[in-house]
Amino acid sequence: MRYLLLIFLLLTASIANAKPDTIAAKKVPAVIRLDTASVTLRHIDTAAINNYKKQKEFIYKDDYSGPSLWTRFWRWFWSLFDWGKTKTGYSNFWKWAGVLIKYIIIIGGIAALILVILKSAGIDINIFRKGARKAGIAYTELDENIHEIDFEKDIETAASAGNYKLAVRLLYLRALKQLSDNNLIDWQPNKTNQAYVQELNNNPAQGPFKNITWQFEYVWYGDFAVTGSGYGHISKLFADFKGGRP
Repeated sequence: MRYLLLIFLLLTASIANAKPDTIAAKKVPAVIRLDTASVTLRHIDTAAINNYKKQKEFIYKDDYSGPSLWTRFWRWFWSLFDWGKTKTGYSNFWKWAGVLIKYIIIIGGIAALILVILKSAGIDINIFRKGARKAGIAYTELDENIHEIDFEKDIETAASAGNYKLAVRLLYLRALKQLSDNNLIDWQPNKTNQAYVQELNNNPAQGPFKNITWQFEYVWYGDFAVTGSGYGHISKLFADFKGGRP
């Protein structure tokens, strides 16, 4: 066993000291390959280029110094009111009529823009209130104290008399009182309806309150007549509202 072990150690040592055979890498010489494909030269048609230069679609110069499109539009618009022009000029009547209409349009446009801005800001200017007073509304004071009104009695009285417009207003004021009693809004006489809508943000009552607010404003400020059947539908919406309670 000793001799066998000695022979095994000698063989192992000889294998470890043996150098592996190395194979020299064969280098392949680089070859330059020439492109022998034929090339056909193409020339630009000068006549076609000159033709394209004359077309409006291919003119990209941005050196226009005349009036803008917006200015030209308003010149055209105001020219529509140049009436009564004769060979010697304009007659005085049509000349001043055109000027008057121009200023009416300008003032009307500014007023409309102001109304849009105020409405977007939630400011209620109540331009229809004067008409509401002429519609036979019993209440002369439109900013009632909701905590001092006997709603059940006054609503019944207004509806029985066929004054459905007033009845709808009282229904809306009662809804505001319900919201105030439930601490869902901070009622103030000078607040707008949209302000109360915003106070109900993220509250389930906001959607139904928006609906009855729209109904009220349509009837009260829009100066629309309310029939008995129409009032029945509106009063049901207010009855289902319940002041934000589930």
